[in-house]
Amino acid sequence: MNSHLQNTPHSPKLLDQVRERLRTKHYSIRTETQYLHWIKRFILYHNKRHPREMGEDEVG
Repeated sequence: MNSHLQNTPHSPKLLDQVRERLRTKHYSIRTETQYLHWIKRFILYHNKRHPREMGEDEVG
């Protein structure tokens, strides 16, 4: 995974990292909302597992 989305003991949670990255890239708020919605659904579908813990086939 990209280094700017890695999780360390004091780093923000995944969705906060994504939100920060989208705002840095000047995405619209509506786009940000939809991306976060789909990420939440993806994580819930995979039984609340963090994407970093999944294999390439699951994430792909």
